[in-house]
Amino acid sequence: MSDNCELCAGPAGTLLWKHELLRVVLVDDPSYPGFCRVIWTEHTKEMTDLTPARRAFLMAAVFGVEQAIREVLNPDKVNLASLGNMVPHLHWHVIPRRIGDKNFPNTIWGKTENEGQPDPLTKDQISKLKKAIEKYCSVLKH
Repeated sequence: MSDNCELCAGPAGTLLWKHELLRVVLVDDPSYPGFCRVIWTEHTKEMTDLTPARRAFLMAAVFGVEQAIREVLNPDKVNLASLGNMVPHLHWHVIPRRIGDKNFPNTIWGKTENEGQPDPLTKDQISKLKKAIEKYCSVLKH
């Protein structure tokens, strides 16, 4: 744990699923409803700092979250990203994309291309997303 790391200090979003090794949170980003992060619990900087088994576990969780997002939200595309340039704590972004969202086809951190704001997720959608993530991630073995 690092005292000055925002991912160590707090949940970094609405908790959707938790395991001792990682957590899945819903990011509060009104431009990208359903944007989730899969955050490794220990303050770890790079994927190769993990053992191969833990890397596989983390990626299985990322893919489980992607599957849940696809099942519940039916996006046009899902972006996966692990940058860590601003927060050097291992985490993956799982971002549902819509043709016509404000940055499409660029990354969400890229040039704004379109106007408009999507509808926020409903409580029912959040509940379904949480259940789907649990369905796909609770079967993971580490």
